[in-house]
Amino acid sequence: MAGIKALISLSFGGAVGLMFLMLGCALPQYNQYWPLFVLFFYILSPIPYCIARRLVDDTDATSNACKELAIFLTTGIVVSAFGLPIVFARAELKNQYRNRSMAEHFDYQWLHVVTE
Repeated sequence: MAGIKALISLSFGGAVGLMFLMLGCALPQYNQYWPLFVLFFYILSPIPYCIARRLVDDTDATSNACKELAIFLTTGIVVSAFGLPIVFARAELKNQYRNRSMAEHFDYQWLHVVTE
């Protein structure tokens, strides 16, 4: 019975997380839909482990290189799901930074040096 409760709570948490992702993208003040690319990572994350589970024979109790590689790839996909919104946010800041004139750039640098 504990396994069913864990599965239900995990699915509820996933549904709430997806709801907040959709609501965060739909806010009119931001008007950015780039975070929806995270859904691709959510779809891709179980694929390496599922493939490795089908290819590997589970009769031995020792560690298997194919399964470990699949877990490594899954970990990389999950970390990328967290990193992609950070990269998109920084890219937006760099685009705003490039749109300023050179004089404004030096003024901001001088102000930063003087205030520290």
